[in-house]
Amino acid sequence: MKDPIGKRIRGFRIIGVIKDFHFDTLHNAIAPLGMFNAPDDYDILLVKLWPGNLSEILSTLKEIWRKVAPGYPFEYRFLDESIEKLYENDRKIGILINIATVLALFIACLGLFGIASFTVEQRTKEIGIRKVHGASIPSMFILISKQFFKWVIAANVIAWPVAYFVMREWLSGFAFRTSLNIIFFIFALAIVLAITMITISYQVLKAALANPIHSLRYE
Repeated sequence: MKDPIGKRIRGFRIIGVIKDFHFDTLHNAIAPLGMFNAPDDYDILLVKLWPGNLSEILSTLKEIWRKVAPGYPFEYRFLDESIEKLYENDRKIGILINIATVLALFIACLGLFGIASFTVEQRTKEIGIRKVHGASIPSMFILISKQFFKWVIAANVIAWPVAYFVMREWLSGFAFRTSLNIIFFIFALAIVLAITMITISYQVLKAALANPIHSLRYE
């Protein structure tokens, strides 16, 4: 309606129009809403509580309720808790994803640490020879660690499309949602590379700092 004020809908006269607002979860788009005055249908009373002693405030409300509606029990709930329950499933999914991520990273780090130990052991003599010929510790670190970074980057490139489609499907359940940006995936790659460096640095630095004489004698 271009000029709805004063017109009637189902017997009710329109006296005002307000902006759209959310009265359901963010999974659903904002739908049409009409608010009307029907005193005979009142069954819920909304009370705004100021900060203070909550138990004392509830006791006061209970006493007032007994005077106003003695034949009905005093039952209450908090609006913020009711809103939180609307997203309880999403919160549980988030917790499960976080736990699975931590476990996956832990298992991956164990595997990286084992592979780094094995790789360093296999290349002990090579490391010693390179050090004798003047190779620096940073160059040795880069030499050994770059193969791990290569495979980690390849794994991320393979995982990105899967993560994109899974996240897109999950976000499609929300009428209002954020957009997926390549920056998120690059940031995740940076975190994984940092974790990889921390995981293998002990073994790589141990080999790079070792006395080349012991390395050359290693069998």
